[in-house]
Amino acid sequence: MDSILVRPHFHPHIALIQLNRPKELNALNLQLMAQLRDALRQLDADDAVRAIVIAGNERAFAAGADIKEMANKSAIDMFLIDQFSTWDQIRKTKKPIIAAVSGFALGGGCELAMTCDMIIASETAVFGQPEIKLGIMPGAGGTQRLTRAIGKVKAMEMVLTGKYLTAREAEQSGLVNKVVPVELYLDEAIQLASDIAAMSPVAVRLAKESVNLAYDSLLNEGLHFERKNFYLCFASQDQLEGMAAFIEKRQPQFKGK
Repeated sequence: MDSILVRPHFHPHIALIQLNRPKELNALNLQLMAQLRDALRQLDADDAVRAIVIAGNERAFAAGADIKEMANKSAIDMFLIDQFSTWDQIRKTKKPIIAAVSGFALGGGCELAMTCDMIIASETAVFGQPEIKLGIMPGAGGTQRLTRAIGKVKAMEMVLTGKYLTAREAEQSGLVNKVVPVELYLDEAIQLASDIAAMSPVAVRLAKESVNLAYDSLLNEGLHFERKNFYLCFASQDQLEGMAAFIEKRQPQFKGK
């Protein structure tokens, strides 16, 4: 079963990608991310597509990374898997990407939403980086993009405590473009994509590049630093305990080792 569903002509000039692991709350495993990367590459080359919407379902955009896939990995294992090269390729998509978020957007799910260019949220959406509860930290841009979006002190609180933002709090903080009722969130994202698709594709591409240049000027250095620290977490006993506790549905007992 595919981990994503791709509808390249869902709406005139609009492609829709739906994350499709409902039983796992769309947890982002390596297969899903590879399929997402490949789909975006194909849509980027399709002249009939001018904007792309990525959605999950009403219950979850994506509730995080697939913990079972990482739980027993070492720091070197994670380094050699090089999962973040897939994220880098997603970031290189030239066409605008809108995240349509309902329900959970946590950990890697929050990072994926922030990797998109804009976010439309339903009233049920919640955003967070709870990796700290597993004995690790964000590794796909969470410490960097969240800080740029909502500011240092709020980002620090979320990253160090694992606390969530409601949809309204995320809107007030500048993390999302708009919050709408749950039955309208996908329609609203499609409408925003349609507004963009009505503009010059060349101008849109150049404008996106220009906005990203302003945003990314120091991001690459920060991402490199973040990734090194993320890998280092997998050399700790706390990482093993945190992920084992998650899988076993119990409270972790961290030792600081």
